[in-house]
Amino acid sequence: MRNTDKKEFACQIIQKNKLNQEEVAVVHDEVEIMQRVEHKHCVHLHEIYETTSKLYMVMDLLTGGELFDRIVSKGSYSEKEAADVVKLVAEGLRYLHDNGIVHRDLKPENLIYETEEEGALLKITDFGLAKIGSADVALSTACGTPGYVAPEVLEGKKYGKEVDLWSLGVILYILLCGFPPFYDESTAGLYRQIKAGQYDFPDPYWSEISDEAKEVVSGLLTVSPQARWTPEKLMETSWVTGDASTKDIGGGNIERLRLTVAKRRLRQVVRSVIALNRFARALKRIVDDTEE
Repeated sequence: MRNTDKKEFACQIIQKNKLNQEEVAVVHDEVEIMQRVEHKHCVHLHEIYETTSKLYMVMDLLTGGELFDRIVSKGSYSEKEAADVVKLVAEGLRYLHDNGIVHRDLKPENLIYETEEEGALLKITDFGLAKIGSADVALSTACGTPGYVAPEVLEGKKYGKEVDLWSLGVILYILLCGFPPFYDESTAGLYRQIKAGQYDFPDPYWSEISDEAKEVVSGLLTVSPQARWTPEKLMETSWVTGDASTKDIGGGNIERLRLTVAKRRLRQVVRSVIALNRFARALKRIVDDTEE
């Protein structure tokens, strides 16, 4: 859609009558949070229109693609570009955290460029799991995306804004080598690794990555939330603010990243098929019961 200045926006349409009570509460929280957010590295909610059956959310139109897709399309990548991503996301997180907002689902799919142009703004999106809380109030709801979720969440402990920095650490790790720091065929095994902070920098994939970059990853992937790096700490680090190498990382990094993206999308398709099959079976049972 467009306004009178011919600027284009995205419009998310929510069918209110199809939501259960819990989903209505989630949408209400998301709208409340997005109405508070106004930062260049966060998607902005411009207007809300509501009818008896629908909710219209008018937001920034983001056409530049997801973070990992953008990198794969470039064909090459450097530590400097990874550091730039960390800096931009850290700026957005610092704003959110200063305003009492914890995102709780930071992942590559939720980092989207505004346009396809070089130098386009990178924005944090999808505040569906975000929560507002004061600095002295801890959160407890277990949520997030497997592989990116912080250990304190999996431990069932009270947690706070530090969970977003852990997720950023996972993203940075993948940016630098093309594969995730934690992996196991089973979810239980994956969670055991995360809770123990069990990762390393294996050769040859990390042999050309600088010690400064590894230090930033380690600072973010710290099991103790109190010791984990903050956005402020990141912004004070020379690797983040301009000293990172502009040399292509190479070593098959882009191809590994391409494979990581493909695997993620395959899992999404599989989950969708499973959900569709469950729905079909449930529908069949209803039809059979009706016919009886």
